[in-house]
This record gives sequence, C-alpha cells and structure tokens, in this order.
Amino acid sequence: MTIQTIPTISELRQALERQRAAGKSVGFVPTMGALHAGHASLMEVASKETDLVVASIFVNPLQFSATEDLGSYPRDLETDTALAEAAGVGLLFAPSTDEMYPEGAVLTSVDVAEISQRWEGASRPTHFSGVATVVAKLLSIVGPCVAYFGEKDFQQLAVIRRMVSDLSIPATIRGCPIVREADGLAMSSRNIYLEQDERIAAVVLRKALDLGIEAATNGESSAKAIGDLMANTISAEPLAKLNYAAAVDTATLEEVEQLVGDVRLLVAAQVGRPHLIDNASVPTMKEGAVS
Repeated sequence: MTIQTIPTISELRQALERQRAAGKSVGFVPTMGALHAGHASLMEVASKETDLVVASIFVNPLQFSATEDLGSYPRDLETDTALAEAAGVGLLFAPSTDEMYPEGAVLTSVDVAEISQRWEGASRPTHFSGVATVVAKLLSIVGPCVAYFGEKDFQQLAVIRRMVSDLSIPATIRGCPIVREADGLAMSSRNIYLEQDERIAAVVLRKALDLGIEAATNGESSAKAIGDLMANTISAEPLAKLNYAAAVDTATLEEVEQLVGDVRLLVAAQVGRPHLIDNASVPTMKEGAVS
C-alpha cells in the first residue's frame, strides 16, 4: 500500500470513516517523528493485527517545558514517511501546530493525577499533562482503534492506559516490547545527542536492570535491595548522573516493598545532554510466598 500523507483533521476523519464503512479495523501509532526501528516495530505489529495503520507525526509543544528546546527537536518528514511506509502504514497524519491548536493557547488539559506526579513527572511537572492532552485529542480524531505504544516510556504507557479507562475512550491500548541496540541500549530519539564516550557509558542503564533481574531471579525479594543495587551500578559510571532506580507496581507506579505481583524496574539517568530512561519486567513472588 502506498502511504497517504494527510495534514488536516477533517481529511483524516473522512478517510477513516470510509475505511470503517468498508468494515476495516484501525491501528494507530502516535509519534513525534524522528522515527527509528522502535517506532517501526510498533507499526509492523499494528499492520499484522489491524486492517489499516494510521501513524501521526506531531511535535507537541504542550509536553515541552520552558527549559526544553522545542525548536531543536529533530524533524525529517521525508525520511520518517519512508520508514512508516516500509513498516506498513497506510495513512500518515502530519498536522501543523495551528491545525492541532487553532486557538493558539490551549485552555483545556488532561491531567492524570498520582501516576503522572512521580518519577519523570517529579522533574517535569507539566510533561504528562501535555502528553495526555495530545493523546486524548489524537484518539478523539482517529476514533475507535487499537493504539500502539512502546514500553520504553513505561510511565507514559501507564498514564495513557489510566486516562483511556477513566474517560471511556474507545481505544484499546497495546504496549509493545522495547527495541534495543545490539549492546542493549534502548532505542530512543534522544540517543542521537550522545557523544561517543557517552554512548558507551549509556549502556549502564541496561546493565543495572540486568543486575536487578538477576538478583530477583536468585531469590532477592526486597524492592529496596534491588533498587539500591541498580542505583549503585549507575552511580559507579562517571558519565552517568543517576535520577532514580526503583521497583514499582505496574499499574500505579508506586514503589513496592517486596517483589510481589506485577512489578516493573525503572531506571533513569542523565548521560551527557540527554536524559535516558529504561525499564524491565521482573520475576516476582506470589502473594504470601516466602523467599
């Protein structure tokens, strides 16, 4: 299928209405562009599971704080379009800022309390409101669909899942596995900002997660012990500045005391210019088990 690029909300809605009238299911992959193999993996899964894949490319100003340079975010629509087409995308929604926010200032925002206030939200207090607002708008534009998100941004995924549930938005949220470089570094648009020595050092995030998983597999059930192990591993890397390392409940993102139930390991660090995040699922005990 040859990809069709659509710049306006009304055109996209009309195109999707025609497809749904023909009985086709819709998969949706929202992005900010600067696409890489991680984005492609979401699109490829969507193309296998749905009849028509829609991807969006929109650099959303609402999720950038005053100290973050919105203007320097990488943009290459031609390259992104080629990657999306190769990954099975049929419709590419590429609106302007004026198209998405025609009134200029946005007076309506979506705030998912509690989940968005810790971890990434602690240092970027307006970020997840910006994410939730634009995703709510995009899902409203696209309509009933299966929406695909990478698990690398695990807090974002948790925020969106709760928002969709709370607001009864007609979308199924599908989390997809992290895509990694050969040395284990999670793929991210931010990785292009790493200098050569920083790129080598950045693998320490994956190393910390691997050590946490290994400890849990060998019987360590204390979340604090796992968190300390990961934190110490990252802190030992001179080029990495630890932001956090913790074991959390996958739904609420609250820290847990014991590795019981659904638990996720989260790590974050500043490595040179970029702030990097990573996460992994962890083997856990059943409630009441003794290790």
